[in-house]
Amino acid sequence: MPEVHFQAPVVIENKDGWGPTEDTFQYKDMPYQPYSKGDQLGKIADWTGTIYGDKRINNRYRSQFGVGVGMYQYIHEDDENTFQLVDSTRLPKPAYQKRTRFQQNRFRQQQNQNNRFAQMQKTFTGPQKKSKIMKNLEMDQMRQMRKWQKQFGNRTDPRQYQQAKQREPSVRVREDWQVIEEIPFTSLAKLSLPNVSEPEELSVWGSLEYYDKRYDRITTKTEKKLIMVNRLIHKITTTKDPVIRQICKTHGNVFATDAIISTLMCCTRSVYPWDIVVDKLGTRLFFDKREDSTIDMLTINETANEPPPEDGTMDSAKNLGMEAVFINHNFAQQVLKMNEERYKFPNRNPFIQPDEENEAASVAYRYRSWDLGNNQTIVIRCEQDCVQIGPNGEEQFVNIKALNEWNPKVFR
Repeated sequence: MPEVHFQAPVVIENKDGWGPTEDTFQYKDMPYQPYSKGDQLGKIADWTGTIYGDKRINNRYRSQFGVGVGMYQYIHEDDENTFQLVDSTRLPKPAYQKRTRFQQNRFRQQQNQNNRFAQMQKTFTGPQKKSKIMKNLEMDQMRQMRKWQKQFGNRTDPRQYQQAKQREPSVRVREDWQVIEEIPFTSLAKLSLPNVSEPEELSVWGSLEYYDKRYDRITTKTEKKLIMVNRLIHKITTTKDPVIRQICKTHGNVFATDAIISTLMCCTRSVYPWDIVVDKLGTRLFFDKREDSTIDMLTINETANEPPPEDGTMDSAKNLGMEAVFINHNFAQQVLKMNEERYKFPNRNPFIQPDEENEAASVAYRYRSWDLGNNQTIVIRCEQDCVQIGPNGEEQFVNIKALNEWNPKVFR
């Protein structure tokens, strides 16, 4: 048996790169078409390929290596024999919808017939008193209309499907408390005082700075940042006001502050809980607030369809209210001509010490009284933020407020 000799193949070393060298490459001058490994190359029986591909994504994910790259892809042509029309027949309505439509048409026809009959009667017989039959017919129509409004009038109201939110009360109601009287909001909304005269100025205390009119020309292009103004501001309740203690001896029988009265006036629209303490001394009434009361707090989107949440997040109702209070306090002091001569009233601020006048905020307290009739006179402490010069050179007292927009999408 002859010996089998092993002949080693010739291996050419490529020192400049990987693979065969350019001198010995047998396909050197042969043209070829580049392709991507991600292309799906068609075969004689390719059962794994996608036949019904989405043509909308061809240009998004197809290879860009050259012209004619998609020559290996299989494109399915639509067969006209399988074309079918879409069934556009209207589905039958349920029985209750048919009955509702029939009743609406019948009610409308009856109403039109009655209107024509009334018009004809008015034309031929002239104005006269309605008969008993016509009155009964009109009453039946009104009852039917109220019935329809009650059944179908509130179906599109989004507030109907909103869940009532449980909020923490401002004060814990004990079981031993006795209910003296309950006044519904509908009754409060109808109350009015049409014969209230102009107020009487009893006394004015404090000093005011002048408003800087340059802030009226601020736009979105010339914005200015809000700065922090460290000034003293006091929120004293009614019975702790030394001026009201002196006034109540000679004038008025109802006493309160502007914040408390405005809260009472807006009670029919308020959503967040609050409470007021009323002290009666003889024939005099004093409306007070508690030490930790929320009357001096501002609310954000209180009456909106989607109010702020009440959890512990940054955009909770409590945190947004606290932020609005600081914004209003700093804004009301920033827009003034600070470090200039103030408009001083005969009496200085009753809530500060003599050494705190330079740190006190620009505020004035005007004690005014209104005659409500029936021997009722109310005295209210009103606050003013600044003073400005009017068009005729007169001095006008102004209150400055800021509207805090915490969520532009909800606000608009």
